[in-house]
Amino acid sequence: MSIRTRLLTGVLLAVASLTAVACGGPAGGPPPPSNAAAPDTPADAPVDASGPAVPLVIGHRGAPGYRPEHTLASYELAARMGADYIEADVVPTKDGVLVNRHEPEIGGTTDVASHPEFANRKTSKVVDGTTMTGWFTEDFTLAELKTLHAAERLPDVRQHNTMYNNRYQVPTLQEYLDLAKRMSGELHRQVGVYIETKHPTFFRALGIDVDRMLVDELNRNGLNQPGAKVYVESFETNLKQLHDQLKVPLVQLIDSTGAPADWVAAGDKQTYADMVKPAGLAEVAKYAQAIGPDKSLIIPTDPAGNPGPPTTLVADAHHVGLKLHPYTFRDEDQFLPADLRVSPNPDDYGKAIDEDVRFFKLGVDGLFTDNTDTGIVARAEYLAQRPN
Repeated sequence: MSIRTRLLTGVLLAVASLTAVACGGPAGGPPPPSNAAAPDTPADAPVDASGPAVPLVIGHRGAPGYRPEHTLASYELAARMGADYIEADVVPTKDGVLVNRHEPEIGGTTDVASHPEFANRKTSKVVDGTTMTGWFTEDFTLAELKTLHAAERLPDVRQHNTMYNNRYQVPTLQEYLDLAKRMSGELHRQVGVYIETKHPTFFRALGIDVDRMLVDELNRNGLNQPGAKVYVESFETNLKQLHDQLKVPLVQLIDSTGAPADWVAAGDKQTYADMVKPAGLAEVAKYAQAIGPDKSLIIPTDPAGNPGPPTTLVADAHHVGLKLHPYTFRDEDQFLPADLRVSPNPDDYGKAIDEDVRFFKLGVDGLFTDNTDTGIVARAEYLAQRPN
């Protein structure tokens, strides 16, 4: 089966089974009855009063396995495939509007390089110790950004996505929130939002308080309240300050190497490796409700990609009351452990469903995936196997 056929089949199957997976009814059946759970019931609520929680499927940057990341089309597809939450990264514009991009540098995710009127905006900046060269959102007004269009970030890996280049604009955070609200009504279930505050230390040095902007936007939308289906995440410990401003769950992201940028800027010698130790997790639990670790921190792999035995991170985090939402799960062979690869072509799909099931069985509380339909199928398989 070709990659394109596999993609189309996966999308159609996932959409067809959406009602069965998300609403508990047969595919194509009616919407939930009037006595169904209220729309703001958290997706990670228990199945019943005594049963275990159902792990989340989080659409990482939408559904970038099928559409360019951080576009409204990518977000909508993830929702239609059944994602419990849709993830968005936010960065600021020159005129103080939060927009959705993975990085402030947009040369690789938009067509800005083809706009001669912005040629003089190309520059180099040091972002969290890494020099980036290109075009940065904080140097553009929103009106200027809206003249650009999104492009596939991994064109060599996801060549099929390049046919959607130059078709979608860069969305604002407000447009993303509006889409989640619209999809919630259309799908008869609450589609959650999962927002990462990007590079707060870098932006703070420029005099831009991204965290304050995010808090204000959540307040304006009535989402900064207990029970709102919202997570806020960060690779930095700015979450400690957000803990005093937000009433929604916070997620400490943890990379497999390095250290939070705010620690580095302050001369703190601690690293992410210290953060995943029992004492570090206990400290995180004082201000966050979950961690988002690199998946290799749960199942390490050797240089050849062979998986080793699981670490104790799941048990250690649960011991201090933290949930785990590891990242990033992708279908292509090159992103899978060696034992689940199937082709000499690294861009072909491997046994990604098996990897998702493997992590669900270890007890993770959700996962970030570029391929929502894969996560939905894997979760259904896992739940069918799990003892009651």
